[in-house]
Amino acid sequence: MTDFGKTAQTWSLVAFCAAVSVTLLLCVLTGPDHDDLDEYYTGYRSLSPFRNGLAIAGDYISAATVLTIGGVIALCGYDGVVLAVSTLLSLLLLMFLLAEPLRNTGRFTMGDALARRTPGRSVRIAACLVTFAALVPMMLVQLASTGQLLAFILGFSGTPLKTGCIVGAGTLMIAYAAIGGMRGTAVLHILKIVALLGSGVVVAALVLRTFDWSPGELFGTAARRSGAGSRFLHSGLQFAGEEHPRLDMVSTQFAIVLGGACLPHVTMRMYTADSARQVRRSMSWAVSSVALFMLVITVIGVGATALLGRGGVAAADPHGNTAYLIASRAVLGDHVSRPETLLFTGVTTAIFLTLLASVASMTLACANSLAHDVFASRRSGMPPMRESTVARVSAIVVGAPVIVLAALIQHRSLQPLATLSFCLAASAIAPALIYSLFWRRFTRTGLLATLIGGSVSVLVLMPGTNLVSGSPVSAFPDADFNFFPFTTTGLVSIPLGFVFGWLGTVLRGRRAQREARDRYEAVERLILAGPQRRLR
Repeated sequence: MTDFGKTAQTWSLVAFCAAVSVTLLLCVLTGPDHDDLDEYYTGYRSLSPFRNGLAIAGDYISAATVLTIGGVIALCGYDGVVLAVSTLLSLLLLMFLLAEPLRNTGRFTMGDALARRTPGRSVRIAACLVTFAALVPMMLVQLASTGQLLAFILGFSGTPLKTGCIVGAGTLMIAYAAIGGMRGTAVLHILKIVALLGSGVVVAALVLRTFDWSPGELFGTAARRSGAGSRFLHSGLQFAGEEHPRLDMVSTQFAIVLGGACLPHVTMRMYTADSARQVRRSMSWAVSSVALFMLVITVIGVGATALLGRGGVAAADPHGNTAYLIASRAVLGDHVSRPETLLFTGVTTAIFLTLLASVASMTLACANSLAHDVFASRRSGMPPMRESTVARVSAIVVGAPVIVLAALIQHRSLQPLATLSFCLAASAIAPALIYSLFWRRFTRTGLLATLIGGSVSVLVLMPGTNLVSGSPVSAFPDADFNFFPFTTTGLVSIPLGFVFGWLGTVLRGRRAQREARDRYEAVERLILAGPQRRLR
């Protein structure tokens, strides 16, 4: 049984209102003063490693992560589990390769980290543009999903009501970013990850109990009810209809692993750690939390297919985005007790908080970059109070157009936009960060070539994928202008991003490379070891 009763809908609505009230109050209480940039951008780096780790995990697990991975697991089995593992590997890459150097070189934004090696306003403006390009599509996905999700839970279907939900959620995201700053959104993410993990663990336990605590029985039943038999438990089902399924899967995994590690709203959390030791401990808590959630979502996603069949999952949503919710409802059975109703309410509230927290954090990252990298860099010595005000106004400048666009695209397939964000981060931001942090001869020309060339390659190739046209579930199902034979651009655009950076550096000449090497040697100790503290 997958329909949501009136009692569950009423409790969910009450819980949503309560969650909004509590989180807004917390943002006001923990929000920064108007004249303190460190408090607004980093929260004074005052969070403990445990709380900062939960905030990083909350930033990393977006609503798209919950809904998309749960759906792919439910519909494609093994391929979905691989996607969950790749998502975890992405965070491990951030932890072991980038977290400490980013914390050592950055102050408030990604532009700070890039400009440490190659100072200049052009670098900061390029970093801001790429930040917008990578995060705005994901923000559209989150906001447009809000209307669909609330309509699914609360039982309404009218477009005006869905649009109203999008506008309401968008207004909240602007308020969270402008009022709460980094510490306020961190509190929001901590609440979200606790609610998501708490409710998810209970639902996963109920799913396993339904199958006598036997993972083998759970996966076996899911395979039988998937309609694909043993293929459900082997690689290839997700890309079975593609021209080059294995290469397509490799391309997707590269985009997820590299892109997820370098999304700007995730990397900005590195600047909130007070020391290299704290960022290591924070990342350890974040990885542990994400690993637990990936285990939970695997059980729930497979449980959706085992309980409802692949047809039942696809009937609720062709992409399986509601698998997490309908599995949570189906495992409770036909007759739902009050405690079970409260459990389902907890699940829906956790998803709702995930949507709000995700878009708020992305709005904050874009607004911070616009204020700090573009406006504050235009004139030296901008007063802190004025920059803080500009950052708050920037949240409105960023959020208002996103709300309008989300309302316009709500009836389209949103998967191309989510894929676009990961591909841009993997093809432009990842090469730029890796080269800037670790290649001695990397020049400003190489950096700009990486950011611009990697982004352009993704934007040129993405319209040719079958996510945009050529299939019944694409963004434009009635059109067919495919020219790129893969689902994601990663297999081509990621190498191009690195090649553009290499070419830009090599073609700049030996003199420029020597100057870049000298600048790197001047900051190498800072990048790799952090600021040195005096011994007393």
